[in-house]
Amino acid sequence: MSTPTDCPPLAGRPVLATAAARRDGNRRLVPWWTFAVSWLAVAALTVPATVGIVQQDGSGAPPVLDVVVAVLALAAFPLLWSRVPRSAPVLGAVVLASLAACSGAATPASTVATLHVARWYPARTAVPVAVAGFLGHAVQALWRPQALPLGWWLLCDLAVHAALLGWGMYWQARAQLLWSLRDRARRAEAEQAHRVAEARVAERTRIAREMHDTLAHRLSLLAATAGALQYRPDADPAELTRAAGLVRDGVSSALDDLRDVVRVLRADPDAGPDALAPQPTLDDVDRLVAEARAAGGDVTYERTGSAVVPRAVEVAAFRTAQEGLTNARRHAPGGAVRVVVVAAAGEVRVTVADSGPRLVPAGAGAPGEAGAGGTGTGLVGLRERVALLGGSLDARARDDGFVLDVRLPWVA
Repeated sequence: MSTPTDCPPLAGRPVLATAAARRDGNRRLVPWWTFAVSWLAVAALTVPATVGIVQQDGSGAPPVLDVVVAVLALAAFPLLWSRVPRSAPVLGAVVLASLAACSGAATPASTVATLHVARWYPARTAVPVAVAGFLGHAVQALWRPQALPLGWWLLCDLAVHAALLGWGMYWQARAQLLWSLRDRARRAEAEQAHRVAEARVAERTRIAREMHDTLAHRLSLLAATAGALQYRPDADPAELTRAAGLVRDGVSSALDDLRDVVRVLRADPDAGPDALAPQPTLDDVDRLVAEARAAGGDVTYERTGSAVVPRAVEVAAFRTAQEGLTNARRHAPGGAVRVVVVAAAGEVRVTVADSGPRLVPAGAGAPGEAGAGGTGTGLVGLRERVALLGGSLDARARDDGFVLDVRLPWVA
């Protein structure tokens, strides 16, 4: 038999158990001192009850019977906290009810056993145990004299065991309700923390994507212009002055974008990239192309269609053209670039193709492998943006360059 500090099983499993105890069936659910206090309390009631029965009994039963019953009751009482075998607590309660049929010395232990089983076991187990306790005391009243008439004794016996059964089941239901409420509270807190963490990650990702789309483009223009200044120190002074002006304007614009991001993050923790006004539109693609040409790029731009496009789709289309020009400038410097925007009813298509020798940018996939995943920040962020709008992104290398083709559907 295991130590009596283990919680009794409920039809093989305890009714009340913490999540950790469910994972570990050998974990104690009731402190050891609970058993010790209960046993001492029952012993304190059993000893004077036995003495009183021995002194006042008029049934002719030998006194040794009451003493033996008292000893057996105290010895069987630890079965209520045993877990080996699983039915030990129920068996112990039945044994105590049988001992109560022989002598009132077992009444304290039998009463506690009925309450204990009602506390920890379902009604289908607790009710038969309560009936066994009632019958044990009824048999005791039939052959040993009691202070009340038999009828009244049986009525009181029935009332006491019914009260023990009801009290134990109420105690059990209340404990289950409290455990359920605590478990729900823990789950709600965990889910809330998870949602907050996800929201923070998503917001950081969006801000990082916006910063990359804006700053990376401007810085790539600065790099291209600075490269021209480095390799053409003998250029016409007017050209050098114009290039220096472009660098100055680009640095100023990049600083303005960075200040906008910092201002938004400091002013309102809940403010996201939507607060980074103004958001670009399809008309701003002309500005992108003009900046690329001013930096010395060979860019051809073609736009067809005049459909009214949702704002989110416009932003995504602009970012597509921006990312395509940035990648072409970074990986195929000096190559010709062609930008095509088609704004039809129900779909916007943006294609950026270059014809210069280049390395496949990270995140674009291998040649001939459209839409392959990668780790490049730009194309990865663009792929996420397009996916959120239900669109498709095809980025692939070809024999004479690289093509970025994005389709953004929308409901007209």
